[in-house]
Amino acid sequence: MSVLLVIPARYASNRYPGKPLVGLKGADGQEKSLIQRSWHAAIAVQGVDRVVVATDDDRIKQASEAFGAEVVMTSSTCENGTERCAEAHAALGGGFDIVVNLQGDAPLTPAWFVEDLISGLQSDAEADIATPVLRCDGAMLAGLKQDRAEGRVGGTTAVFDVHQSGLYFSKEVIPFTSQPYADTAETPVFHHVGVYAYRPEALALYPTWRHGPLEQLEGLEQLRFLENGRRVLCVEVEAKGRQFWELNNPEDVPKIETMMAQMGLE
Repeated sequence: MSVLLVIPARYASNRYPGKPLVGLKGADGQEKSLIQRSWHAAIAVQGVDRVVVATDDDRIKQASEAFGAEVVMTSSTCENGTERCAEAHAALGGGFDIVVNLQGDAPLTPAWFVEDLISGLQSDAEADIATPVLRCDGAMLAGLKQDRAEGRVGGTTAVFDVHQSGLYFSKEVIPFTSQPYADTAETPVFHHVGVYAYRPEALALYPTWRHGPLEQLEGLEQLRFLENGRRVLCVEVEAKGRQFWELNNPEDVPKIETMMAQMGLE
Protein backbone atom coordinates (compact mmCIF):
# COMPACT_ATOMS: atom_id res chain seq x y z
CA MET A 1 0.00 0.00 0.00
CA SER A 2 1.40 3.39 -0.98
CA VAL A 3 1.95 5.84 1.88
CA LEU A 4 2.19 9.63 1.82
CA LEU A 5 3.53 11.33 4.94
CA VAL A 6 2.53 14.96 5.39
CA ILE A 7 3.97 17.39 7.95
CA PRO A 8 1.37 20.17 8.30
CA ALA A 9 2.88 23.41 9.54
CA ARG A 10 1.40 26.86 10.05
CA TYR A 11 2.96 30.05 11.28
CA ALA A 12 -0.11 31.79 12.70
CA SER A 13 -0.73 29.63 15.76
CA ASN A 14 -2.87 31.27 18.42
CA ARG A 15 -0.97 29.70 21.28
CA TYR A 16 2.55 29.88 19.85
CA PRO A 17 2.97 32.03 16.70
CA GLY A 18 5.93 31.02 14.57
CA LYS A 19 6.33 27.70 16.37
CA PRO A 20 7.61 25.69 13.33
CA LEU A 21 10.64 27.99 13.08
CA VAL A 22 11.55 27.90 16.77
CA GLY A 23 15.08 26.60 17.33
CA LEU A 24 15.80 23.49 19.39
CA LYS A 25 19.30 22.56 20.51
CA GLY A 26 20.30 18.92 20.24
CA ALA A 27 22.71 16.96 22.38
CA ASP A 28 25.62 18.38 20.33
CA GLY A 29 24.51 21.96 21.05
CA GLN A 30 23.53 22.56 17.41
CA GLU A 31 20.26 24.41 16.94
CA LYS A 32 17.77 23.30 14.30
CA SER A 33 14.23 24.52 13.75
CA LEU A 34 11.25 22.53 14.93
CA ILE A 35 10.14 21.92 11.35
CA GLN A 36 13.59 20.60 10.40
CA ARG A 37 13.65 18.22 13.36
CA SER A 38 10.14 17.05 12.44
CA TRP A 39 11.35 16.46 8.87
CA HIS A 40 14.24 14.31 10.09
CA ALA A 41 11.80 12.33 12.25
CA ALA A 42 9.59 11.80 9.18
CA ILE A 43 12.26 10.61 6.76
CA ALA A 44 13.45 8.05 9.32
CA VAL A 45 10.13 6.19 9.01
CA GLN A 46 10.31 2.99 6.96
CA GLY A 47 7.63 2.10 4.42
CA VAL A 48 6.78 5.66 3.36
CA ASP A 49 6.78 6.52 -0.34
CA ARG A 50 6.79 10.32 -0.14
CA VAL A 51 7.27 12.98 2.55
CA VAL A 52 6.10 16.57 2.17
CA VAL A 53 5.73 19.67 4.32
CA ALA A 54 2.30 21.28 3.88
CA THR A 55 2.09 24.96 4.76
CA ASP A 56 0.46 28.24 3.80
CA ASP A 57 3.40 30.39 4.86
CA ASP A 58 6.33 31.47 2.67
CA ARG A 59 8.69 31.67 5.67
CA ILE A 60 8.09 28.02 6.48
CA LYS A 61 8.33 27.10 2.79
CA GLN A 62 11.71 28.82 2.41
CA ALA A 63 13.09 27.35 5.63
CA SER A 64 11.92 23.86 4.67
CA GLU A 65 13.30 23.96 1.15
CA ALA A 66 16.62 25.20 2.55
CA PHE A 67 17.16 21.89 4.35
CA GLY A 68 15.91 19.83 1.40
CA ALA A 69 12.24 19.23 2.12
CA GLU A 70 9.54 18.99 -0.54
CA VAL A 71 6.85 21.57 0.16
CA VAL A 72 3.19 21.66 -0.86
CA MET A 73 1.49 25.03 -0.50
CA THR A 74 -2.01 24.87 0.95
CA SER A 75 -4.65 27.50 1.65
CA SER A 76 -4.79 29.68 4.76
CA THR A 77 -8.35 28.51 5.37
CA CYS A 78 -7.27 25.07 6.64
CA GLU A 79 -8.38 24.99 10.26
CA ASN A 80 -6.19 22.10 11.43
CA GLY A 81 -3.59 19.61 10.32
CA THR A 82 -6.13 17.08 9.09
CA GLU A 83 -7.71 19.59 6.71
CA ARG A 84 -4.23 20.58 5.53
CA CYS A 85 -3.35 16.93 4.88
CA ALA A 86 -6.56 16.48 2.88
CA GLU A 87 -5.71 19.51 0.76
CA ALA A 88 -2.10 18.41 0.27
CA HIS A 89 -3.15 14.91 -0.81
CA ALA A 90 -5.58 16.38 -3.33
CA ALA A 91 -2.95 18.86 -4.60
CA LEU A 92 -0.59 15.97 -5.28
CA GLY A 93 -3.26 14.25 -7.36
CA GLY A 94 -4.33 11.73 -4.71
CA GLY A 95 -3.73 8.07 -5.37
CA PHE A 96 -2.09 7.10 -2.08
CA ASP A 97 -3.60 4.25 -0.05
CA ILE A 98 -2.70 5.77 3.32
CA VAL A 99 -1.98 9.38 4.28
CA VAL A 100 0.00 9.97 7.46
CA ASN A 101 -0.16 13.23 9.41
CA LEU A 102 3.03 13.74 11.43
CA GLN A 103 2.23 17.01 13.13
CA GLY A 104 5.13 19.41 13.16
CA ASP A 105 5.22 19.84 16.93
CA ALA A 106 6.40 16.34 17.81
CA PRO A 107 10.10 16.11 16.86
CA LEU A 108 10.71 13.35 19.41
CA THR A 109 8.31 10.95 17.66
CA PRO A 110 10.22 7.66 17.17
CA ALA A 111 10.01 6.09 13.73
CA TRP A 112 8.47 2.90 15.13
CA PHE A 113 5.46 4.87 16.44
CA VAL A 114 4.55 5.76 12.85
CA GLU A 115 5.49 2.35 11.45
CA ASP A 116 3.25 0.59 14.01
CA LEU A 117 0.48 3.03 13.14
CA ILE A 118 0.68 2.31 9.42
CA SER A 119 0.76 -1.42 10.10
CA GLY A 120 -2.27 -1.15 12.37
CA LEU A 121 -4.37 0.63 9.74
CA GLN A 122 -3.25 -1.79 7.03
CA SER A 123 -4.45 -4.75 9.11
CA ASP A 124 -7.81 -3.29 10.22
CA ALA A 125 -10.17 -2.86 7.29
CA GLU A 126 -12.91 -1.30 9.47
CA ALA A 127 -10.82 1.60 10.75
CA ASP A 128 -11.04 4.95 8.99
CA ILE A 129 -8.18 6.49 10.92
CA ALA A 130 -5.50 5.20 13.26
CA THR A 131 -3.56 7.07 15.93
CA PRO A 132 -0.95 5.96 18.49
CA VAL A 133 -1.40 5.94 22.25
CA LEU A 134 1.39 5.57 24.79
CA ARG A 135 0.75 4.28 28.30
CA CYS A 136 1.93 6.91 30.79
CA ASP A 137 4.35 6.05 33.52
CA GLY A 138 4.13 7.93 36.78
CA ALA A 139 6.55 10.64 35.67
CA MET A 140 4.67 11.39 32.44
CA LEU A 141 1.32 11.43 34.26
CA ALA A 142 2.73 13.86 36.81
CA GLY A 143 3.85 16.13 33.97
CA LEU A 144 0.39 16.10 32.42
CA LYS A 145 -1.24 16.90 35.75
CA GLN A 146 1.25 19.68 36.45
CA ASP A 147 0.48 21.33 33.11
CA ARG A 148 -3.24 21.32 33.87
CA ALA A 149 -2.75 22.53 37.44
CA GLU A 150 -0.71 25.48 36.15
CA GLY A 151 -3.22 26.34 33.44
CA ARG A 152 -1.19 25.12 30.46
CA VAL A 153 -2.63 23.08 27.61
CA GLY A 154 -0.26 20.15 27.54
CA GLY A 155 -0.60 16.65 26.16
CA THR A 156 -3.84 14.95 25.17
CA THR A 157 -5.11 11.74 26.73
CA ALA A 158 -7.22 8.97 25.18
CA VAL A 159 -9.64 6.28 26.30
CA PHE A 160 -10.65 3.35 24.11
CA ASP A 161 -12.62 0.10 24.25
CA VAL A 162 -11.51 -3.55 24.22
CA HIS A 163 -11.31 -3.45 20.42
CA GLN A 164 -8.93 -0.46 20.58
CA SER A 165 -11.64 1.81 19.16
CA GLY A 166 -11.29 5.36 20.44
CA LEU A 167 -14.06 6.41 22.84
CA TYR A 168 -12.84 9.91 23.64
CA PHE A 169 -9.83 12.22 23.55
CA SER A 170 -9.33 15.13 25.93
CA LYS A 171 -6.90 17.82 26.97
CA GLU A 172 -7.93 16.94 30.51
CA VAL A 173 -6.28 13.94 32.13
CA ILE A 174 -8.66 11.00 31.66
CA PRO A 175 -9.56 8.58 33.11
CA PHE A 176 -9.52 10.18 36.55
CA THR A 177 -7.21 8.56 39.05
CA SER A 178 -6.21 9.88 42.47
CA GLN A 179 -3.76 7.08 43.14
CA PRO A 180 -0.09 8.06 43.50
CA TYR A 181 2.35 6.37 41.11
CA ALA A 182 6.11 5.96 41.22
CA ASP A 183 7.95 7.60 38.30
CA THR A 184 8.52 4.30 36.51
CA ALA A 185 5.21 2.65 37.42
CA GLU A 186 2.53 1.93 34.83
CA THR A 187 -0.65 3.99 35.07
CA PRO A 188 -4.13 3.60 33.52
CA VAL A 189 -3.71 6.85 31.57
CA PHE A 190 -2.72 6.86 27.90
CA HIS A 191 -1.02 9.83 26.27
CA HIS A 192 -2.36 10.43 22.79
CA VAL A 193 0.53 10.91 20.38
CA GLY A 194 -0.36 13.52 17.73
CA VAL A 195 0.16 11.35 14.67
CA TYR A 196 -2.61 10.07 12.39
CA ALA A 197 -2.93 7.63 9.50
CA TYR A 198 -6.03 8.08 7.36
CA ARG A 199 -7.75 6.18 4.65
CA PRO A 200 -8.04 8.71 1.80
CA GLU A 201 -11.84 8.35 1.51
CA ALA A 202 -12.40 9.43 5.11
CA LEU A 203 -9.75 12.13 4.85
CA ALA A 204 -11.43 13.64 1.79
CA LEU A 205 -14.79 13.74 3.60
CA TYR A 206 -13.38 15.32 6.75
CA PRO A 207 -13.41 18.98 5.56
CA THR A 208 -17.04 18.61 4.48
CA TRP A 209 -18.29 17.65 7.96
CA ARG A 210 -19.49 20.39 10.27
CA HIS A 211 -17.63 21.18 13.46
CA GLY A 212 -19.28 19.26 16.29
CA PRO A 213 -19.60 20.55 19.86
CA LEU A 214 -16.93 18.22 21.24
CA GLU A 215 -14.32 19.27 18.69
CA GLN A 216 -15.11 22.90 19.40
CA LEU A 217 -14.92 22.50 23.18
CA GLU A 218 -11.71 20.47 23.26
CA GLY A 219 -10.03 21.92 20.20
CA LEU A 220 -9.08 18.40 19.09
CA GLU A 221 -9.41 17.65 15.38
CA GLN A 222 -9.72 13.87 15.76
CA LEU A 223 -13.04 14.27 17.60
CA ARG A 224 -14.69 15.21 14.29
CA PHE A 225 -14.22 11.61 13.18
CA LEU A 226 -15.86 10.27 16.35
CA GLU A 227 -18.69 12.78 16.14
CA ASN A 228 -19.41 11.54 12.61
CA GLY A 229 -19.49 7.88 13.61
CA ARG A 230 -16.10 6.94 12.17
CA ARG A 231 -13.90 4.32 13.81
CA VAL A 232 -10.64 5.66 15.22
CA LEU A 233 -8.20 2.83 15.89
CA CYS A 234 -5.94 3.47 18.89
CA VAL A 235 -2.63 1.67 18.35
CA GLU A 236 -0.68 1.17 21.56
CA VAL A 237 3.01 1.87 21.02
CA GLU A 238 6.03 1.27 23.23
CA ALA A 239 8.48 3.94 24.34
CA LYS A 240 11.44 1.51 24.37
CA GLY A 241 13.29 3.86 26.68
CA ARG A 242 12.64 6.96 24.57
CA GLN A 243 11.23 10.06 26.22
CA PHE A 244 8.39 11.75 24.39
CA TRP A 245 6.89 15.23 24.60
CA GLU A 246 5.20 17.64 22.22
CA LEU A 247 6.02 21.31 21.78
CA ASN A 248 2.77 23.04 22.72
CA ASN A 249 4.02 26.03 24.72
CA PRO A 250 7.24 28.08 24.95
CA GLU A 251 7.90 26.36 28.28
CA ASP A 252 8.22 23.05 26.42
CA VAL A 253 11.39 24.14 24.59
CA PRO A 254 13.82 23.60 27.51
CA LYS A 255 11.98 20.42 28.48
CA ILE A 256 12.45 18.94 24.99
CA GLU A 257 16.05 20.13 24.78
CA THR A 258 16.78 18.41 28.11
CA MET A 259 15.21 15.20 26.83
CA MET A 260 17.27 15.36 23.64
CA ALA A 261 20.45 15.85 25.67
CA GLN A 262 19.61 12.92 27.93
CA MET A 263 18.88 10.66 24.96
CA GLY A 264 21.89 11.84 22.96
CA LEU A 265 19.78 13.10 20.06
CA GLU A 266 21.70 15.62 17.96
